[in-house]
Amino acid sequence: MAYFLVKQDPANYPFEQFQKEKKTDWTGVRNYQARNFLRDMQKGDDVLFYHSGDEKAVVGLSSVSKAAFPDPTADDDAWIAVELKAGKKLKNPVPLAAVKADPKLKEILLVRNGRISVMALSKVEFERIVELSE
Repeated sequence: MAYFLVKQDPANYPFEQFQKEKKTDWTGVRNYQARNFLRDMQKGDDVLFYHSGDEKAVVGLSSVSKAAFPDPTADDDAWIAVELKAGKKLKNPVPLAAVKADPKLKEILLVRNGRISVMALSKVEFERIVELSE
């Protein structure tokens, strides 16, 4: 099993809407590094959902329900999507400031490259973020 984090502006697609829909195709990624992380996702992998924009916090859990397939919103076969299944909302959001302040999380891409929308996490990093939400 692998662990990931996806980012979304809540003004465009809030976690609450994702939960109502139960699953969604994660489309529209046009960054090569983020695309490569999408390609690495396998069914059953755990995914954290991060609200970007003004909120800047990890807010929920999800999982990969369908591995990589061609992104239907792209004109080029190089771009892919995955299907994500909504999980539960975290007990408390984990703000970016808390992630940055935690020594166990100092190397994650969320801290080092805040512009990337899909990233891999280690099991320790994933579990630490969930622990910070409790």
